[in-house]
Amino acid sequence: MSNPAIVERLKKVKNIIIVLSGKGGVGKSSISVQLAWSLYLSSSTARVAILDVDLTGPSIPRMMGLDGHPVHQSTEGWVPVFVDREGNRLACMSVGFLLKNKGDSVVWRGPKKNAMIRQFLSDVRWGELDYLIIDTPPGTSDEHLSLLEHLAPYHDRLSSVLVTTPQVVALTDMEKCISFTRTVNLPIAGLIENMWRRGNVQA
Repeated sequence: MSNPAIVERLKKVKNIIIVLSGKGGVGKSSISVQLAWSLYLSSSTARVAILDVDLTGPSIPRMMGLDGHPVHQSTEGWVPVFVDREGNRLACMSVGFLLKNKGDSVVWRGPKKNAMIRQFLSDVRWGELDYLIIDTPPGTSDEHLSLLEHLAPYHDRLSSVLVTTPQVVALTDMEKCISFTRTVNLPIAGLIENMWRRGNVQA
């Protein structure tokens, strides 16, 4: 059953891109940031947001140069942190903004993680966006299923970008990630083999 608050919040979001990886350490969050910046710079009017749902390892605030920035509450919901404070065209939201100290660990069970994802989607004032980039945790876990369940009303706007490295272990895990996208009927927009160089030895 769809959440009316999420449906309302995301009704002006044209494209939602979910960034996935089979395992950690392959540069998924870096790719998410580069993708957000590339789309932002592709047009002088493009409106882009990046949502960090890697709740136990929120690295997006640091990568976007936003460490220490608070999230403000307005009468219409949480206001995302804007990278370009004058244009307000590149927004960011992460649990990293909500921690008292950036070194604090997030020790949550599945239900609390899922509740946080729901709150990000329903309570953040996303507004009109051309692209919403969602950086997810490594693997395919409860967070991914919860995310896709909440986004089901906008399935026609969903796509995914998969990130891996040339190592055999990473590629094997990527096969599982591809299988996941097929199981949940999530279109793949692209697959990035990160950290590749000529002469790489697979191990």
